[in-house]
Amino acid sequence: MSVRGLLSALRARLRAHGLPESACGTVEIVLAEALNNIAEHAYAGTDRGEIGLHARLGPAELVCTLSDRGAAFPAQVLPEGRLPEIGPGQDTLPEGGFGWFLIRSLTRDIHYAREAGGNRLTLRFDVPDIDETAT
Repeated sequence: MSVRGLLSALRARLRAHGLPESACGTVEIVLAEALNNIAEHAYAGTDRGEIGLHARLGPAELVCTLSDRGAAFPAQVLPEGRLPEIGPGQDTLPEGGFGWFLIRSLTRDIHYAREAGGNRLTLRFDVPDIDETAT
């Protein structure tokens, strides 16, 4: 529920700064995938863990940095984000495996670092130029 509240609050702030609804939707999909991955994998086996989100909206880009103190990525390398195998019928559709494909497809750049016992994931999005007088 905390992830849902955070995403809702960020979307409202981005809309208030003039970001179009389509761009807000893209950011929300990517952040939902990344935040859920942190909760499910970095903090696996724990009841709770803090996640930091820093967002900076510039003239033509949005940079979101997520930080946590959970487990590192295996070999400290991000997943490639390949689509899972999809069979011929609806009953063969995989339950998951699309997250990193979506994250990589919907961002301009992604960077991961393990620093001082924590994870830092930086996501860059292209966004349309925003009229600063609209804020």
